[in-house]
Amino acid sequence: MTSFSDLNLAEPLDRALRELGHAVPTPIQAQAIPDALKGRDIMGIAQTGTGKTAAFTLPTLHHIFTYEKDAPKRGSRVLILAPTRELADQIAVSVRDYGRHMLDLSVACIYGGVPISRQIKRLVHGNDVLVATPGRLIDLLDRKAITLSEIEVLILDEADQMMDMGFIHALKKIIPLLPKQRQTLFFSATLAPKIKQLSKQFLDDPIHISVTPANTTAEKVEQRMYRVNQADKQDLLSVALLDEDVGRSLVFTRTKHGADRVVKRLAKVGIRAIAIHGNKSQGQRQRALEDYRSGKVNTLIATDIAARGIDIPNITHVFNYEIPNVPEQYVHRIGRTARAERSGIAVAFVDKSEANYLRDIEKLLGEKLPQMNMPADMAEKLKELNARDALPAPEKPKPDARKGRGKSKKKGRFSKSGKPSGQSESRDRKEGQIEKPQRSKSDSKKPWEKKPRAEKTEDRDRSERPHSDKPRSKKSRNDGARTDKPRSDRPHSEKPRSDKSRANKPRSNKSRSDKSQDGKPASNSTRPQSVEGRAAQSYSGKAFKKKAKPSRAKRTATRQAQGMSGNASKPRRES
Repeated sequence: MTSFSDLNLAEPLDRALRELGHAVPTPIQAQAIPDALKGRDIMGIAQTGTGKTAAFTLPTLHHIFTYEKDAPKRGSRVLILAPTRELADQIAVSVRDYGRHMLDLSVACIYGGVPISRQIKRLVHGNDVLVATPGRLIDLLDRKAITLSEIEVLILDEADQMMDMGFIHALKKIIPLLPKQRQTLFFSATLAPKIKQLSKQFLDDPIHISVTPANTTAEKVEQRMYRVNQADKQDLLSVALLDEDVGRSLVFTRTKHGADRVVKRLAKVGIRAIAIHGNKSQGQRQRALEDYRSGKVNTLIATDIAARGIDIPNITHVFNYEIPNVPEQYVHRIGRTARAERSGIAVAFVDKSEANYLRDIEKLLGEKLPQMNMPADMAEKLKELNARDALPAPEKPKPDARKGRGKSKKKGRFSKSGKPSGQSESRDRKEGQIEKPQRSKSDSKKPWEKKPRAEKTEDRDRSERPHSDKPRSKKSRNDGARTDKPRSDRPHSEKPRSDKSRANKPRSNKSRSDKSQDGKPASNSTRPQSVEGRAAQSYSGKAFKKKAKPSRAKRTATRQAQGMSGNASKPRRES
């Protein structure tokens, strides 16, 4: 197959390929596109930089153009999963480039690190192609902001990492939500045997396409290896970056803090670099890649986050400051150079503690990495390196203006000139523009001198008091009584109010509970029967008095009046 025209793609795609300058398909494209157009599942293995993105993008867009229909609400027709945000963004850009002449083509890219509310709004009306990372896609599924019941094509780029232990749990949640009748495409540069067995759960009678043997590097990459102590790696890297043959370079570290540390040490010897890793925000990562692509910065320090599918042109050298502990990552790292049939150099710095990692990499590649000797003039280059001036410290971003209604003493109050009122006068005084006023003896502030008391408003004459800005009413002021009628005859009063105040009214000695409604004494009215009643009465302040027991003489007199003797107080029991 000699040209893309032999693939019988849709006319908008042929026109976009001609504008992009793509005339001849790569081996992976020539073998994968015809079978993908037939709707077959594909497992594709090819080296990095061989055009795998176009191998699954072109047949997918051809399917969308041929079987035209509206995108499902809160859904998509094609789902592309990528392991990193940068790779997902790059795939979305490629899809838009190839489908630039397809009318009404909607492409959405969702990943973490950005507000999810915007992405939810983007998904409401549906999209033809959805590029996503597994983590954010699961978040949207949990919020029920997206449905996957109408997916027609599933694509997994960098399938080995997607199906690794870090993503296998996410895939097991996503795959069951997809329809069984779908097309699945897997593409990667490396594919371990265990991952290959696991992929059988998601593929249906796939076609295996392997342009080159698995886990092989690009042919035009020249590999080099230096055995150096960990403490000397920084000096060797600085000397190597100052070489004239080194153009755009990419340095890989194993940890995030290690990447920031390398950037700071390079700045001390006058070499400008920028770091990209997982601790950076999405905006910082995008700005770093833009500066690197535009040429503002020629050295990028990165972790393995940038080793997966990122296509940055004209990278001449890749430095493995720390070789990876996963051998497959080495293949992806050095694949950032020698892309699109160009040449490149990959350099590895190996410490004694990394001997096991080196052995695993050589076992995976099936060859030994060529060992290089240290430069003969290393001592002279180190002297020149130490004589270089350090880069100026980067300017710290200015803090945002204080928001909200809170007050702060640090908040500057600005004058008409735009300067803080406290700072503008002091600066002008230093420059001699404003003379500092002389303070007289009377203006001296002494703690024992009392300030004269300000005259109160009530002490002033009524004509001298300040008037309110509110206009007065036109009605004449009436200082007299409101009405001549007595209070009892006014409306809304049922009873005339007594002249005597309630405070002067004498209280009754009897409690209110002593009488019933009929005016007769109430039985047991002073003592509530229940415990709650007694407690409530005691709490209310109405202390009840216990009825006094009559004396013995009074009880005897009472019995005698009733015709009973004193000795017969109790009736005798008859035998």
